[in-house]
Amino acid sequence: MNEELLRHIPFFSDLPADEIQNLAKTLGVRDLPAGETLFHEGDQGDALFLVLDGELDVLLGEGTSDEKIMAQRRSGEYVGEMSLVLPGGKRTASVRAAADSKLWVLTRADFDSLLRRQPGLIFSIARVLSERLDASNTSTFHEIVAKNHALQQAYDELKAAQQQIIAKEKLEKELQLAAEIQVSILPKQMPRLPGFGFGAYMNPARAVGGDFYDLFYIDEQRVGVLIGDVADKGVPSALFMARVHALISAEALHCDHPGQVLRGVNAYLLNRDETNLFVTVIYGVIDNRSEIFQYARAGHEIPLLREEGQACRPIQGGRGQPLGILDPILLDEQSIAIPPGATLLLFSDGMTDCRNPQGEAFGYERLHAAFDSLPTQPAQQTCNALERSLLDFRNNAPQDDDITLVAIFRESA
Repeated sequence: MNEELLRHIPFFSDLPADEIQNLAKTLGVRDLPAGETLFHEGDQGDALFLVLDGELDVLLGEGTSDEKIMAQRRSGEYVGEMSLVLPGGKRTASVRAAADSKLWVLTRADFDSLLRRQPGLIFSIARVLSERLDASNTSTFHEIVAKNHALQQAYDELKAAQQQIIAKEKLEKELQLAAEIQVSILPKQMPRLPGFGFGAYMNPARAVGGDFYDLFYIDEQRVGVLIGDVADKGVPSALFMARVHALISAEALHCDHPGQVLRGVNAYLLNRDETNLFVTVIYGVIDNRSEIFQYARAGHEIPLLREEGQACRPIQGGRGQPLGILDPILLDEQSIAIPPGATLLLFSDGMTDCRNPQGEAFGYERLHAAFDSLPTQPAQQTCNALERSLLDFRNNAPQDDDITLVAIFRESA
């Protein structure tokens, strides 16, 4: 019974059976008499509760004239799940027993232990948040339409306004959480590889976006470099991005050749993914022994190489197709040497497509000019300088697309 209840929680629905069984064994039991409060709005949250028997009311404004029952939870349902996702997060509502109830308790510590064993759980959480955002949007829309029919009554006007505020705050909190989850996927710090330096910059057009990048150790002499751009924006593209990022990271662990990595991911997307989204990607490996950057390009923007004392130039190569469209896929596969003092720049099309208030695009010429104007300097300084050039050009105009940069600098001997 424990296992079946856990399986119905969306966060845990994709866990393997043995993990569900192990999780069920950790559940504690709590009896909650009718009328007793389980937790208050604003309390620090540290556990999820599953209803074995009885009924719970989810309340806002408990104990005040504005007290309102927002939802009810019965046998087989749960409350408090957001406390497991937000470390130190506060309860967004109060919960009180409407009848004598028996609850199972899953603590944060047990959840954190599960997350260490099953890191892929973070993608299930992101999926649930996306579904909630969609449901919240739909619910809010229908509420507004329904309340507009009763605008002649001041009481109903106030009620509609109150509901809109509550829904908007919840939506903003969940969207912020989705953004934090996306940021958590990015590298916390740049890898260190003798003879090379790395830098990156990313600015999504919305709270969450479809661009991504990563730099990670393959071994002591090699670093994997990844940049990608999903052909969409918002939460759906962010979820697709998270899946592609995870697939490439997993393939890279047991496959040395970048082209084989991307072909494996492409095959998986075509066989298992039904979102009809696709993604452009560059994935490569830089080896400080050979001083070679070997990469595969799947429809992404062509990298720029600027050697010391020379103008930047695109790396000439073949055509490349995005992941998630065709099989077999055509990739642009290259091996290039990065000379001492040179910088290799990878970027998404949000950089060149960015527009100023007059509607002019930043474009390739401005990007080349901005890149060429920079001194020989560490990779992160190059990314920061290009960011400033773009912001100056955009001059507070709306940003239509995600912008991502990754720079690789070959240190002088």
